[in-house]
Amino acid sequence: MITLVRRCAALCALGVLTTVLTGCSGDPAAPGHAGRPAKTPAAATAPPTLAPGPSGLTPVFMNGSRAHERTVALTFDADMTADQGPRAAAGERFDNPALVATLRRLDVPATFFMTGRWAEEYPAQAKDIGKDPLFEVANHSYSHHAFTGSCYGLPTVPAPRMRTDMERAFDAFRKAGVERAVPYFRFPGGCYDRQALRALAPGVTAVQWDVVSGDAFATDSGAVARQVLDGVRPGSVVVMHCTRSAAPATERALRTIVPKLRERGFRFVRVSEQIRTAGGAAGATGAAATAGPVEARS
Repeated sequence: MITLVRRCAALCALGVLTTVLTGCSGDPAAPGHAGRPAKTPAAATAPPTLAPGPSGLTPVFMNGSRAHERTVALTFDADMTADQGPRAAAGERFDNPALVATLRRLDVPATFFMTGRWAEEYPAQAKDIGKDPLFEVANHSYSHHAFTGSCYGLPTVPAPRMRTDMERAFDAFRKAGVERAVPYFRFPGGCYDRQALRALAPGVTAVQWDVVSGDAFATDSGAVARQVLDGVRPGSVVVMHCTRSAAPATERALRTIVPKLRERGFRFVRVSEQIRTAGGAAGATGAAATAGPVEARS
């Protein structure tokens, strides 16, 4: 009996020691770790989508619930049109590694709406963003050509080729090594109409925004930060850009935006979490599609 008690005591002591060592480990996935929270494996849950809108049109998501907790989704468009290869070859930078590094340093989840052409130009960066559980990669078309007849002077994708253009972007992500791209699509320029919504159905949710950062071609990071801070409400989706040549002030603006919103009690989430909270799920009833065009450049 004494021997049995001693063995039990030894096992209990070992269990305590193991718990202490686990709690002190540097594994960021360990429960209670002060770094990033443990993430649910992407394969465990399919990304939520909204049910088709009227007449089976692609549903459109603009912002999350205003009634739930104070969340905000920062989204970054990785723009590059199909014909900008020569400009990239001449040294123009359509990427922004410093912005991605800042998001990681500040531990900010984000959704990147990437064009297929961007993924082809920067495959290592596309793969790196895609494998980080802090981020998710969504579709911003292959060519960044407009899906309506009039959209900031962008060339237009003919209606019969709209879905092909979108699928070509998903193919470019796979070739670059992006895993688990989410089934969300952002129209170039934010411009869409019923024809575009019909062309992309079924299978994706179109994602717009309710806060325009104004970072496109802006050089004043303070002005960008103020515009975002003035516009954010619970459930907001903010549109920004991660291209150095077209949005040089965005990374600096983030250094102000993130701490200020956290001071106000906001929690940063990916778009998928907002869609899930708003009632989106594979095959679930969601928000009805709306028809545009929506004039807010992206």
